[in-house]
Amino acid sequence: MNSEIVLGGGCFWCTEAVFQQVRGVLSVTSGYSNGLKPAQPSYEEVCRGDTGYNEVVKLVYDDLVVGLKDLLQIFFEVHDPTSLNRQGNDVGTQYRSGIYVSHEEDQAMVKAVMAEVQADFSKPLVTEVLPLAHFWPAEAYHHNYFVNNPQQGYCAFVVAPKVGKLRQHFSQWVKD
Repeated sequence: MNSEIVLGGGCFWCTEAVFQQVRGVLSVTSGYSNGLKPAQPSYEEVCRGDTGYNEVVKLVYDDLVVGLKDLLQIFFEVHDPTSLNRQGNDVGTQYRSGIYVSHEEDQAMVKAVMAEVQADFSKPLVTEVLPLAHFWPAEAYHHNYFVNNPQQGYCAFVVAPKVGKLRQHFSQWVKD
């Protein structure tokens, strides 16, 4: 059965590149969610930092192949969930760590996984967990960004190491 979850782990190029390689993930859509107004923002508006929108990816996955718990464990490994409104050099509320759910039962699973992975971090997790509101796909040029631009500087020095972390720590979940 197909399920959905929306994850904000900093720049959506990074998060997209990681989850595109996970077995059981059927689609990954970069976009924006949980902003202040129910109107589609542009990338430039989101980058201003005053819209409340977060750069996210919407995952559609086959929960008979990969479970929500597995996806969340990957998510917490490939970004810094202890850094408020920042991932590396990317700074602003649009880069906050967030998990946005459509079903209340998913929220309970998220909270349980967060309690479990907290032991792996010396600082408290700052990941927000909220009901999904206002998901909008990003502009077309953001989709498949790492696949289309692997030699671009940001991709080579920021995105590629996150993909490497997936391959090193979760090789059982990497697509063949």
